[in-house]
Amino acid sequence: MDHNKMTVVQCWDDGVTADERLVDVLRHYGAKATFNLCVGLYGNERKFGWIHGDTEVWRLGRKEMRDLYKGFTIANHSLTHPYLDQLPRHAVQREIREGREQLQQFFGQAVEGFAYPFGAYNDVVMEAVAEVGHTYARIGAGDTPCSLPPPNAMLFRPSCHFLAHDFWKRYEEARPYGVFYFWGHSYEMISEDMWAAFAEIIRGISADPASCWADVCDLFNY
Repeated sequence: MDHNKMTVVQCWDDGVTADERLVDVLRHYGAKATFNLCVGLYGNERKFGWIHGDTEVWRLGRKEMRDLYKGFTIANHSLTHPYLDQLPRHAVQREIREGREQLQQFFGQAVEGFAYPFGAYNDVVMEAVAEVGHTYARIGAGDTPCSLPPPNAMLFRPSCHFLAHDFWKRYEEARPYGVFYFWGHSYEMISEDMWAAFAEIIRGISADPASCWADVCDLFNY
């Protein structure tokens, strides 16, 4: 991280096949990113997940994921993506602990981050995330720039979603805070125009001499 520049971080949820195209864009422009994955939902082969609008969303197969995400940071999104705030304590602990352990074993890297499935959490969930050893946990984006250090690392709020209509305005407003954090799902890009607009976002940030890319966990490890 270059602390003379604004640090830009991004994360993407769910590990779907559209991440292939996403990763191509990120690599092309030298952008870092964190991928929040639910390791218990993947089989060896790709499998159908759900419908988004008129588009089928497919989960990646395990056998392709190591190569696809090579060079990127992996974070925990729970084992099976439940509403954690509706589960008993032992089930919450299992979802969080086993999700992290299996991701670390599969990818061979430390898993420091967590993203609450559906953005749902309560005190029991936050305590479990911290106790297992995560450095931070992401909640939904708000209306104000994120700042470091956050008041509570288990409630780390991004600056905005990547599809925010005022994305570049928020980007500029984040400069005094030193960090800009956006998130999303690759399956939300359902047209060529949307992919072109996203590529322009990544190109624009990479070309900005006053900004630098980092991983989300870097914000807490400095």
